[in-house]
Amino acid sequence: MNTLLKSITLITPIILLTGCGGSESITKSNETVATVEDHSIGEGNLDNGEMDVLDEEATTYAVDGATGYDISDLNDPDSPLSIRVIYFEYDSSAVLADYRPAVEAHAAYLANNPGTVITLEGHADEQGSREYNLALGELRAKSLKQQMVLMGASPEQITTVSYGEERPAEDAHDDEAYSLNRRAELVY
Repeated sequence: MNTLLKSITLITPIILLTGCGGSESITKSNETVATVEDHSIGEGNLDNGEMDVLDEEATTYAVDGATGYDISDLNDPDSPLSIRVIYFEYDSSAVLADYRPAVEAHAAYLANNPGTVITLEGHADEQGSREYNLALGELRAKSLKQQMVLMGASPEQITTVSYGEERPAEDAHDDEAYSLNRRAELVY
């Protein structure tokens, strides 16, 4: 009986963190519950500065003129492929509209190079608990993957990993550092 109670106590937080898509709630330092929306791009207005949620019937998204990239474009500062860090707003996994050209370019590159694989690394700032930040980093990486797949990349080409707050881009403890740490990195 004691073993069963311990097992349930250990498994319950894991089940709560994994959830099943859509909006996901995760606990922040056992004090408050924050909901992190799962956003995907779609058609419609971009008034809020973020990409709209894609309707359920759509399966792919057209990539406008984002073909013809090759490996040298990854290091060309004039190419959208050179953008390999996508930044996020506080407590959000929604990819901002400002990054749409880069996301489209990477999706097109993957679609045109089926043998290429990429890892999307999700990161968070140090605000919140370690567990919360790992979950948020995962949501950021998965949100980016979902958009790239909708734009033509194959899901098998993209793996995701979350580092949460463990690998900060900036070690300072201010708003500027926090904004640099809220990111997803595209690693070829």
